[in-house]
Amino acid sequence: MTSSTAQEKANILSEALPYIRRFQDKTIVIKYGGNAMTEEHLKHGFARDVVLLKLVGLNPVVVHGGGPQINDLLKRVGKQGEFIQGMRVTDRETMDIVEMVLGGLVNKEIVGLINHHGGKAVGLTGKDGEFIRARKLKLKSKEKEDEMIDIGQVGEVVGIDPALVALLDTKDFIPVIAPIGVGDDGEAYNINADLVAGRLAETLRAEKLILLTNTTGVLDKEGKLLTGLTAAMVDELIENGTISGGMIPKISTALEAVKNGVKSSHIIDGRVEHALLLEILTDDGVGTLIRANA
Repeated sequence: MTSSTAQEKANILSEALPYIRRFQDKTIVIKYGGNAMTEEHLKHGFARDVVLLKLVGLNPVVVHGGGPQINDLLKRVGKQGEFIQGMRVTDRETMDIVEMVLGGLVNKEIVGLINHHGGKAVGLTGKDGEFIRARKLKLKSKEKEDEMIDIGQVGEVVGIDPALVALLDTKDFIPVIAPIGVGDDGEAYNINADLVAGRLAETLRAEKLILLTNTTGVLDKEGKLLTGLTAAMVDELIENGTISGGMIPKISTALEAVKNGVKSSHIIDGRVEHALLLEILTDDGVGTLIRANA
């Protein structure tokens, strides 16, 4: 190692120190999805990042998606996935596959990777201890004003009991949560992972909500990354059309979280290796940071 390389590495480690101090024993809710879930080197990098955050004193909680994996299994059983207004139509057969993929295959892979890299992860769904309560979500028809569309066993969060996650934290476990909720009748519901992560961050009074995506973050009309945004600034960007399309649901989740007590939300590029560490423990970060209004 040359002296310049050694100095550069030392500077990076030194730069992390004030952030480690500031976020000691703070909860960080991480929505894990996109390329970071499908590319091998990014999967291992994510697991190492989560373990490192836990070892230096932060409390990471992982909520994961699994859309591509669900689509793959549906195709293998000869079933075509259907979406309405961006939401997966989830009949009983599809729900069985969703539970198999999210609560089984994907969840246990993430748990295994974190444990392989030195962590102590525990996999959960919202059905465990009924800690994610849900009800059926119905969509408003865009064609008929008074008509509601039933898309099956798709749910919205009614409430989250933080006791189970808090108990795991006392033993230094890392919760890995599949976004499946349970209704009053015991019915399972498929819930958008971003929404679960946002509500969980609010319930746990988290320091940060971090959404891993397949984009660099929120961009202005010239394609430059925007960061250090307040809630008022985000509202203005939506109103003037700078934020539009598929970014709106994600930014809405991030915005709702900071308006309800989460210190900051971050939309970061999961295609960047070690994006979590770069965003949390360095001065510049790698994505869009949103805070409540100053």
